[in-house]
Amino acid sequence: MTRSIRTLCTLVATAALMIAAAHAGETPPPKYPSLPSETPAHFTPNHSSFNYTIRDVMIPMRDGVKLHTVIMIPKGAHDAPILLTRTPYNATSMVTKTVHDQLSGHMGSALRGDANDALRGYDNAVPVIVDGGYIRVIQDVRGKYGSEGDFVMNRPFRGPLNHTPVDESTDTYDTIDWLVKNLPQSNGKVGILGISYDGYEPLTAMINPNPALKVVVPMNPMVDGWMGDDWFHNGAFREQNMPYVYEQEATRDNSIKWWTNFYDDYDLYMHYGSAGAMGKAYNMDQIGFWKKITEHPAYDSFWRDQAMDKILAKQPLKVPVMLVDSLWDQEDIYGAIAVYKAIEPKDTNNDMVYLVMGPWHHGQEIEPADHLGAIRFGSDTGTYFMKHILAPFLAHYLKDSAPPNPVAPVTAYRTGTNHWERLSSWPEGCASGCSIQPTPLYLHADGKAGFAAPTAAEAKDTSYVSDPAKPVPFRTRPIQPSGYDDGMTWSYWLVDDQRPFSGRTDVVTFETGVLDHDVTIAGQPKVHLVASTSGTDSDWVVKLIDVYPDQVAAEPKLGGYQLGIAMDIFRGRYRTSFEHPHALKANAPLLYRFELPTANHVFRKGHRIMVQVQSSWFPLYDRNPQTYVKNIFFAKPADYVKATQRIYHAPGEASYIDLPLVEKH
Repeated sequence: MTRSIRTLCTLVATAALMIAAAHAGETPPPKYPSLPSETPAHFTPNHSSFNYTIRDVMIPMRDGVKLHTVIMIPKGAHDAPILLTRTPYNATSMVTKTVHDQLSGHMGSALRGDANDALRGYDNAVPVIVDGGYIRVIQDVRGKYGSEGDFVMNRPFRGPLNHTPVDESTDTYDTIDWLVKNLPQSNGKVGILGISYDGYEPLTAMINPNPALKVVVPMNPMVDGWMGDDWFHNGAFREQNMPYVYEQEATRDNSIKWWTNFYDDYDLYMHYGSAGAMGKAYNMDQIGFWKKITEHPAYDSFWRDQAMDKILAKQPLKVPVMLVDSLWDQEDIYGAIAVYKAIEPKDTNNDMVYLVMGPWHHGQEIEPADHLGAIRFGSDTGTYFMKHILAPFLAHYLKDSAPPNPVAPVTAYRTGTNHWERLSSWPEGCASGCSIQPTPLYLHADGKAGFAAPTAAEAKDTSYVSDPAKPVPFRTRPIQPSGYDDGMTWSYWLVDDQRPFSGRTDVVTFETGVLDHDVTIAGQPKVHLVASTSGTDSDWVVKLIDVYPDQVAAEPKLGGYQLGIAMDIFRGRYRTSFEHPHALKANAPLLYRFELPTANHVFRKGHRIMVQVQSSWFPLYDRNPQTYVKNIFFAKPADYVKATQRIYHAPGEASYIDLPLVEKH
């Protein structure tokens, strides 16, 4: 018998024995011997050397849903205030970060993690939390990560858009109620803070607040997704946020990731044409919020009834609030100022509503921040904010000792001259002896800008051709996705040099002469654009720019730099009504009025002031087809047409930007 035949017979016999044993109810003998597992069934780590303890709990809400909550308590804490953040971004990862893939026994390192974590912020103002001895609590909002229930993007308050008994306000109330009853180490005082979506949550806590809630700090909050935050700006859809919607809503734990076959996002979004076609290609019709976005392209009650500034304007002011605004916030540049304008009139004693404006990108206020992109500030503005503003503010309201509150009602960083100002209100211009004078900066036909009005002798208009097949990129290509991974530059696109665009034939520029004195603005510049299009719809992008001298001795790389100070987009179909769009009359001069984001800036002597106007800002915003269609999300390829755009300068039809000039008395 050959070896192969003997092997076959052995295998057959073994199989027969195993079958017979199975029929007899016996456990068949193992085919191979095994070693005992070296992994225990349950391992108990020894964290006794840590300077903190962690509790991982499920807190019940009034409807029975339990929300996953991670609690970090400093060792030896007693009568300690609680700092709460509610988030859709994974509570566990925010409180138990790793340093070089190792968990740290020090509370500060566990909150901070590796350096790259700072790119996302995670709402941990570490020096403030650790040095202040706070109990740190982070909770997954319902439907995300470890929490039960269903996730709804910016869950509407109970009412026409939410017929359930719960919303973010009630969830916050119930969470605080549980915390003060179940944390004997606390003094029963709670503050809530957060950035972006997590900054939206403190605003919701102001609605029927829990009595234990003593202060809220919304930083760069999502406030109105249509008017000027995450989803639209003045009706133009922020197309490059589609990956966020995709990843945030496709799964509870964000495990399904956006994908692309293109290195350059410009090519990616051009490939699919309309945002609706792209959503269909990515199967986004399965995602509830995406369907809501595409079904509500105009500012109807769906958006209006969720706008936090409008909601809070109707509520009594019961909790002190510090609103934190970033002057170059690339994501939520609208919200903080909108809420301030809505609620500040209620603060009759000027001691409940505080505003901080810093020279930051989205969330940079809790990072070291001595520069943003190529622009340097000469000091660490983020550390200054945490040490001299946030820390004493929280301590005043949350510590039993209640140290004095040294924070001014408004703390505003003035860019250009790079210094902090303490003001009693916004916009104020300066601490004393100043006023704000709206002053038109006119756009002239010869490419010049100035404070003198145009005359009948100059040309009537300036024209350019806008081609949707070749939209103006919002930054130099190749364009990265929006994100905070290592090496990504998304966070500072608002301070990108605008020179690559000022030379395009589909971008018109208007520039002052060299300034012979400093020009200071404080507030929101207002666009007054008289323009026409040969199409029946159009977008208008207006940029207010600080042009540096050709030679900058201290920083040669900034020679001729064109720094955006306030820039935004307006979708023409909403010229007369945000809720009821209509086609534009072709080739007719029409007036477009809209506000640019808040600025607090000095155009220095020796600089110039420039205004750029264009009709696309891609792929940050979806392309306007320039043919009026009912819903741009579903525009067809044939709808996208070239259009001749004209900016008018004649007396009675002059285009200008109303600058909020600061004048000293």
